[in-house]
Amino acid sequence: MSKERLILSNNDRNRLDAGFSAVFGNAPERYFSAPGRTEIGGNHTDHQRGRVLAGAVNLDTVAAVRLNGTDVIRIQSKGYPMCEVNVNELEPVAAEINSTPALVRGIAARFTQLGCKVEGFDAYCESTVLPGSGLSSSAAFEVLVGTIVNALFFDGKVSQPEIAMIGQYSENVFFGKPCGLMDQMASAVGNLVTIDFFEEGKPVIEPVDFDFSSCGHALCIIDSGADHADLTDEYAAVPGEMKAAAAFLGKDVLTQIDEADFYAAIPQIREACGDRAVMRAIHFYQENARVPQQVAALRAGDFDKFLSLLKESGRSSYMYLQNVIPAGYKAHQDVAVALALCEHYLQGRGGYRVHGGGFAGTIQAFVPYDILDAFVAGMDGALGEGACHVLSIRLQGGVEMAVEA
Repeated sequence: MSKERLILSNNDRNRLDAGFSAVFGNAPERYFSAPGRTEIGGNHTDHQRGRVLAGAVNLDTVAAVRLNGTDVIRIQSKGYPMCEVNVNELEPVAAEINSTPALVRGIAARFTQLGCKVEGFDAYCESTVLPGSGLSSSAAFEVLVGTIVNALFFDGKVSQPEIAMIGQYSENVFFGKPCGLMDQMASAVGNLVTIDFFEEGKPVIEPVDFDFSSCGHALCIIDSGADHADLTDEYAAVPGEMKAAAAFLGKDVLTQIDEADFYAAIPQIREACGDRAVMRAIHFYQENARVPQQVAALRAGDFDKFLSLLKESGRSSYMYLQNVIPAGYKAHQDVAVALALCEHYLQGRGGYRVHGGGFAGTIQAFVPYDILDAFVAGMDGALGEGACHVLSIRLQGGVEMAVEA
């Protein structure tokens, strides 16, 4: 969790000031940023209170902000409708499910519950964490709003991990999505970290000091071009089926059940919950054990071992978790095609895997520098210009930015 300040360049400040002025008619007073995130290890483990390895990336959502002296939060994200939320009306609104106002209302509500007197402010936002990029634009936005509220009205009393939990609360209770905590946590705390979510509400966060570029590999995120529409049920079924298997054994999540006890009960779980639930639970146990192995490999400087574990993670997600091809899809298998292209262009080198939620969105690859240009050209040629993003790990999480001198 880096304490280094993030500097806003004069060019970026001028652009944000112009956008703010065009919308609100005056000048902003403060500037904030929250990064996107990449999941390095722990595919679909966080919602079972498992372990993850994740990092903030050098793409972010930024905001120019000014108090407005009213009871209304007004947020204008470039290219989207104005979001307005009255801070005196902080109960969930059914009509707002799956909307930006729901996220803002939920964050304001949770801060209010913690004793913060939230007031109105204006914010103009721009983002390089594009929706559907697989880098969690929603978590970056939640962390950004939480960081703003914390700084403006609560004297920074809430820690970065707590801001992440506030974002998850908003997404679960107000937005209507039963997400885990990895996305928000990685965005909030920054850098490369491993997180153990076993004790509810008290995640154990440890930094992992490792520079991927030092091993001659670039971190790439590839947009498969898939459409997220109509996949809500597919995403919800993953945690739903894992929790059903846990519930059959009398627990809330799989981390509460010894792996040996799970395997002993497989005949009964198959009957009660179905085979896909069993397969997804098998993935969880394997993936959750893999994360500390990945961390140990990086800390030991054994990048080959890390890559081997990364590829194992990808195979497990494809075979057992089954979050690559949505059920029944024949004409559109975008993520599967992107994985096949990675295999072709890497020719046995580096590593690749499905990234994040799966089904649509992105995959992740570690690409040797000597073939990076050819890899990017091949992926962009097949999937569309700009499909392959070359990223780096960002040190800072959600922060207020200092202005360039």
